[in-house]
Amino acid sequence: MDNEIQLISDGDGLAVIGNAADVDRFFVSEGLSAKDLGPQRLKSLLGTGAAIAQAGSEIAANSGRWVKLTPKSAALIKKYGLRESLKTGCSTGVLRGPKGQIRGFVEIAKAPRSFLSNPAALAGVAGIMAQLAMQQTMGEITDYLAGIDEKVDDVLRAQKDTALARMIGVGFVIEEAMTIREKRGRVDEISWSKVQTAPATIAETQAYALSQLDAVAVKFESKNKIGDIAATAKEAESAVREWLAVLARCFQLQDAIAVLELDRVLDASPEELDAHRLGLKAARHDRMKHIARSTERLLARMDTAVGTANAKVLLHPARSPAAVLSSNRVTTGVHDFHERIGIESGRRSSEARRWADAAAEVRDKALETGAKGVGAARILGNETLDRAGTVKDKLSSGIAERVRRRRGDEGERDEKG
Repeated sequence: MDNEIQLISDGDGLAVIGNAADVDRFFVSEGLSAKDLGPQRLKSLLGTGAAIAQAGSEIAANSGRWVKLTPKSAALIKKYGLRESLKTGCSTGVLRGPKGQIRGFVEIAKAPRSFLSNPAALAGVAGIMAQLAMQQTMGEITDYLAGIDEKVDDVLRAQKDTALARMIGVGFVIEEAMTIREKRGRVDEISWSKVQTAPATIAETQAYALSQLDAVAVKFESKNKIGDIAATAKEAESAVREWLAVLARCFQLQDAIAVLELDRVLDASPEELDAHRLGLKAARHDRMKHIARSTERLLARMDTAVGTANAKVLLHPARSPAAVLSSNRVTTGVHDFHERIGIESGRRSSEARRWADAAAEVRDKALETGAKGVGAARILGNETLDRAGTVKDKLSSGIAERVRRRRGDEGERDEKG
């Protein structure tokens, strides 16, 4: 009998569900490592309503694994011709092969036994996929904060704004709710009541952090002197790193709230799960756009400053490269931050011009100009010498003629005398 595996993509990840051996064989054949999708947790979450319970039973009979969408895993969607659903936004399909050997694609319409034909089941799987994607980003942000060794709580404590101070407490509450969720497999009313007001505080903190980055960008506008540019760029290194850390923490907590929300909606109103998932995805995308606009604006202002610094590298051989170096560090930090939260960034760090390179360039131009000047001088010199010789000849002739005339006049006076 043919064995089947079922593929689902929500644009952020790819889930494969079926017999455990077949699923593992699929990922091995494609050279991908994947995380456990947790079908048992999905079954427990789909425990309300007869149709949903049936879908949960079908899922529980299989194993599922999930991988984040990368260029390599995204190629599988095209390779196997997954079909996108306009309603859910998910791309789905079924692969079938004898004795677990996956050979060809079978359209979903030709596989009526597939639980993918059950809207409740598909919504549940898509919800878990969204949670896994956000949890992976949360883990990457944790690594990012550890890598830059930035203590977010210390940055927040140093601020006088009340919302920022509350942010520390909000983080503790959300982390507690996530811990309970992992232990119980669901989000109960008590846990949810504790975190319901958290989004407002996180949004205030995010807005404040973005305004601080904008303030750093504005500082570069009025700076034309290389000393001011270098000092501003140096100050920006630590300031930008700190506020990016705060933004990363905000993003992390917002993803955690979304994970809790999906569990809560699935438990309370499962028929609304898919719409809520799409709404959360849109809101997340909007947050990323706001952050991208602010950070890209900062990079643009710094690029302008770097251009000024490079133009003055000969006059300021120490300060100019230092300004560019500070700018490059900021740019690298922004790119790293973008990568962690999923923002595509096309900018590259500016390259500081070495004083010797700039000096050599000017020297070469001077030599080229000088060579032309020497040639011109030689021509001019020859012409001058020629003119001088002519003048000299004329002058000598004139003097001799006057001498002869004078002698002739004196001879005539002697004869008369």
